[in-house]
Amino acid sequence: MKDSSVRIVSLIPSGTEILAALGLSNAIVGRSHECDYPPEIQDRPICTAARINTNASSRKIHDEVNDLLQSALSIYEVNTEVLEQLRPTHIVTQDQCDVCAVSLEDVETAVASLIDSSPQIISLQPNVLQDIWNDIEHIGNIFQVDSVKLIENLEARVKICQQKIQGLSLTEVPTVACIEWIDPLMTAANWIPELVNLAGGQTLFSSPGQPSAVLPWETLIASNPDIIIFMPCGWDLERTRQEAQLLTQSSDWQKLHAAQTGRVYITDGNAYFNRPGPRLVDSLEILAEMLHPEIFDYGYKGTAWEALTTDEVMALSRS
Repeated sequence: MKDSSVRIVSLIPSGTEILAALGLSNAIVGRSHECDYPPEIQDRPICTAARINTNASSRKIHDEVNDLLQSALSIYEVNTEVLEQLRPTHIVTQDQCDVCAVSLEDVETAVASLIDSSPQIISLQPNVLQDIWNDIEHIGNIFQVDSVKLIENLEARVKICQQKIQGLSLTEVPTVACIEWIDPLMTAANWIPELVNLAGGQTLFSSPGQPSAVLPWETLIASNPDIIIFMPCGWDLERTRQEAQLLTQSSDWQKLHAAQTGRVYITDGNAYFNRPGPRLVDSLEILAEMLHPEIFDYGYKGTAWEALTTDEVMALSRS
């Protein structure tokens, strides 16, 4: 980066991770309350807060979000006092999902109130993998840093996955249901169907680039997927394990092929699948390990994902 006077506030975790991957960590002077990676940026001032109780149950969070949206209120708030003190030259935000992070409109309103600075707003709107490569290139161009090597490295890792599954027959490609929310039940979408397909699976219920949608319980039961993967938005591995019991308590759960064969998995969706940045390629590799353990072993098991065993499912159902 040529200009040492650059001061960046990143209000979206994936944006923070892109900046860091491009070598711009030192230029980040502020972050959102959700930006926690890489670890070295955690000492930067926090510029946002949620208006909902993120520790509540999935149903209560959903209801609180709906109440705010129906009242035309934002789910998150920007602390303009902190922004004013930080005097950013650039703010990285998103225009992809008003539920996932601070909205572009919120940021524009906050910036309009600043007295001592007029930062440039960089808004990201990724829906598929190519959009993420484009975002990386776009940010690299703005800050005059080379993004080519980073993108080439990420694309090379994707190609390795593709090459290793080329010999699979149709019968070896499992049907996969990715769950992004528990109550109401919602299917993961946007870039997730693309990742599933690249990892050697056949994604169910959603198409690449499309938003998440409510998934009727009856539809999940009727489709009887080979594999079920929990990746709730914003939750780590342990929180996902706790919330999984909402589904496993159902009497129909044990009828599912995935439950009977031990192919139900929980993931750290917050760190990986929910963040459209460089670690989506890690997410692809995690999927590859779950879908085809006979082919892939990247070493993510135990930290990024775990199998929800039949004994655990039964214990959760009794709890």
